[in-house]
Amino acid sequence: MAKPLVTDELWATIRPLLPPPPRPNPKGGRPRVPDRDCLTGILFVLKTGIAWEDLPQEMGCGCGMTCWRRLRDWHEAGVWARLRETLLAQLRKAGLLESAAVIADASYVRAFLGAPTPGPAPWTGRKPARSTTCWSTPTAPRWSPGPPRPTRTTAGSCSRW
Repeated sequence: MAKPLVTDELWATIRPLLPPPPRPNPKGGRPRVPDRDCLTGILFVLKTGIAWEDLPQEMGCGCGMTCWRRLRDWHEAGVWARLRETLLAQLRKAGLLESAAVIADASYVRAFLGAPTPGPAPWTGRKPARSTTCWSTPTAPRWSPGPPRPTRTTAGSCSRW
C-alpha cells in the first residue's frame, strides 16, 4: 500500500491551525470535502507538479478547484505561516534545527552594501528600418566565385546621394 501524504502525526499538528468550517447552507447543496482530504490533494499537486484540474478523482480529494480554493482560504487565514512557526518550534525542541547551518536566500536578505550601480542598459526599443531602395554597397552572394560587380545608381533613386 502507498504511503499516505498526510500522516496522523502531521494531521495532528495541522488540524488545530485550520479555521473552523463554515456552517452548512440551510438550502442544501453539495457536502463539504473534509479538510484532511483537501490537504492530501494540495500536497499531491505541490509534490507532483500537476495542474490543479488534473487532480485524479480516484484519490477522493474532491476536484482540483476545491483543493485550490481551500489552499487560498487557508493562506488568507494565515494557516501556512502558523504551520511554519509550529514546525520550526518542534524542530528546535527536538534539537534538529541548527541555526548555523541555515542558508539565507537572497530574496529575503537585504544587501546593504551591494554591487555598484550598473551603467545604462543598452537600447532595446524600435530602430529605424533599413532602406530597401538605396544601399551604399551592393550585396553579393555569400559564396561568390569572384569579386562583386559594381551596381549603378541614379541620382534620383537614392536619397542619401
